[in-house]
Amino acid sequence: MTLLKTARSRIRNAAGAKNHTGTAMGPDAIEVGARTLTLADGVCASFAITGYPAEVGPGWLDPLLTYPGRVEVAVHIEPTPPTVAADRLRRQLARLESSARSDAEHGRLEDFHATAAAEDARELAAALARGQTKLFRVGLYFTVHAPDEETLEAECSQVRALASSLLLDAAPATFRPLQGLITTLPVGVDSLRMRRTFDNQALAACFPFSSPDLDVPITDTTVLYGINTASSSLVLWDRWGLDNHNSVILARSGAGKSYLTKLDVLRSLYSGVEVAIIDPEDEYARLSAAVGGSYISLGSPGVRFNPFDLPTAHAGTDAFTRRALFLHTLIGVLLDEPLDPASRAALDRAIVETYADKGITSDPRTWSRPAPLLADLTAALREDTEDPKASEVAARLAPYVTGTHRDLFDGPTTTRPDGHLVVFSLRDLPDELRAAGTLLALDAVWRRVSNPHDRKRRLVVVDEAWLLMRQPDGAKFLFRLAKSARKYWCGLAVVTQDAADLLSTQLGQAVVANATTQVLLRQAPQAIDTVGDAFNLSAGERQFLLACSRGEGLLAAGAHRVAFQAIASPAEHHVITSDPAELAALDSSHRVELAGIEDELDIEP
Repeated sequence: MTLLKTARSRIRNAAGAKNHTGTAMGPDAIEVGARTLTLADGVCASFAITGYPAEVGPGWLDPLLTYPGRVEVAVHIEPTPPTVAADRLRRQLARLESSARSDAEHGRLEDFHATAAAEDARELAAALARGQTKLFRVGLYFTVHAPDEETLEAECSQVRALASSLLLDAAPATFRPLQGLITTLPVGVDSLRMRRTFDNQALAACFPFSSPDLDVPITDTTVLYGINTASSSLVLWDRWGLDNHNSVILARSGAGKSYLTKLDVLRSLYSGVEVAIIDPEDEYARLSAAVGGSYISLGSPGVRFNPFDLPTAHAGTDAFTRRALFLHTLIGVLLDEPLDPASRAALDRAIVETYADKGITSDPRTWSRPAPLLADLTAALREDTEDPKASEVAARLAPYVTGTHRDLFDGPTTTRPDGHLVVFSLRDLPDELRAAGTLLALDAVWRRVSNPHDRKRRLVVVDEAWLLMRQPDGAKFLFRLAKSARKYWCGLAVVTQDAADLLSTQLGQAVVANATTQVLLRQAPQAIDTVGDAFNLSAGERQFLLACSRGEGLLAAGAHRVAFQAIASPAEHHVITSDPAELAALDSSHRVELAGIEDELDIEP
C-alpha cells in the first residue's frame, strides 16, 4: 500500500504530459545527473529519510506536507506478516543482547543506543505476541522541484533544514535520482527501498489527519491571533462561531498573556463586540484611554459599589431571590471561607429583614426604593440576639463596615458601568478585598449581560482569575458565569498565570472544560506536567511550551491545534505594551496623541 501526498498537485507536463501517440505519460526527455534530474520545466532532486525521532505526536509530518514550495512527499507502507515480524524481532533482540554481553565481558562502556533499542524490541515483541500491535516496513521519500539549479539548491537546503527540525535525517538519492523521482510518483513503486520498521501507532502518527493551518471561515468577528510558526501563514480565529464563546489563557509570568489578551480585546472592539475587563494590575488603563472606554478604579476615594442594589427595570420576578443568593456568595468571599449551615441560615434571615426595613420585598414595585447597605445588614445580625451565629458573622464583618476596609461598601453605588469598553481596576484595593472587588465587578457586568432587552455580543475578561478561584464561593460564581455566558451571547475569557492552582480543583477544571478556545503560552517546568495532562499534550508540545519565547503559544480548540506567534501593528503595540522599559521611554516628547491613535485604530465609541 502506498500513501502519496503532493504538496501541490502538479505532475502536469514535466512528469505527466502525453506523448504524440497519446498512449504514454511522461516528459519528452530527462537528463540524469548524479543527484538531480533535468525535466522539461525545471530540475528536481529526491531524498530518502534514513533517521527518525524516537517519539512523535499525531500529525508530526504536517510541516513537511504543507511546505509552501513544490515538494512531493511519498510514504510507502508494506505490512509485515506476524510470524515474520516475530522471528525478526527475536533475532534482533538476540543480536542486541549478545552485543551488550560482549561489551560487558571486555570492559567496554555501555552502548546506550543499543540498550534503548533492546528495550524497544522487547516491548514490541511482547505487544506483538499479545496481538496488540502489528509491524510495517515504511519508506518516506520526497522530491524537491525548482526552475533552475541555483533555486533547487536553496530549496533543498530549506526542506532539509525543515526535516532536521523534525529530527529526520534526509539523505540524497545520489546516483539514483531517477529511481527517487519514480518513487515519489503516484504509481505505487518504491525503487529506493530504504525502509524502517514501524508499529501501527507510529505509522498512524504519520498520516496527515491534522493541519498546521486552521481552516476558519472569515467573518465579521474573526480575530487575527498571529503568525503560524510552522507554515508562516496567518492564524485567524472566531470564538463566536464555536459551541460556546469562552476562552482560557494559561501562561507563566512574563510569557505575554496580558499582551495577547489586550490584542484580542482590541481586535474584538474593531468588530463591534462590547468588552468588560477585570484588571488587577492596572494594565488596561492606556488601552481604555486610547479607545474611549470607561475606567472604574475600585478602591479609589469616592468609588463605591452597593451589593444590595436591585434592578429597577427588565428584571424577572426571581431577581430578589438571586440578589439574596449573591449576597451569600459575597459574604463568604469577604469572610474567606464558606459559611456553615447555621451561619448561612442566620445570614439569610438578616438579609430578608434588612430589605424589609427599607420597605423592599419580592414585589418588583418596591425595588425602586433606596437599597440598604452592608452596615444595615450588620446591624440586623447584631439585633438577632437569640442566635449566637448571627453575632459571630456580624463581628467578622466589622472591618468592612466600620474598619479599614469599609470604603468600597460605605454608601450607595457611585458609578454604573457603561460603554463599549469597561475596565474595572483593582490595583488600589488591598489584597484582602481583591477577590471581593472582582466578584462585585463581575456581578455588575453580569447584570448588563443578562438584560434580555439589550442583547449584543459581549466579552468578559477576567485577568489573574486565580484571585477569585482560590475562594470556594468565588470559584462557584465564575463557574456559573462560564456555564451561562453562551445563553446571553457572551464569552468569558479567563486569564491566569497560576495554572496549577486553577487545574488542581474540580471547579477550575470545569471552567477550563467550558472554554472551547484554549491558549497555552510558555509554561513553568513545575506546572508543565499538570498542564500537559489536562490538555493531553504530546511530548513535543510540552517541550515547545517550555522553550517558546514571549508571545509564542499553542492555540487548542477541539481537534484544532496550532503553534503561533502573536503580532501587533506599531499603533496596537503602543497601546497594549506593558514592558516597563518601553513605557519609561514613552516620555512626553515621544508619546503619540490619543486622538491620532483613535484615528489609526478606527474604533467607534
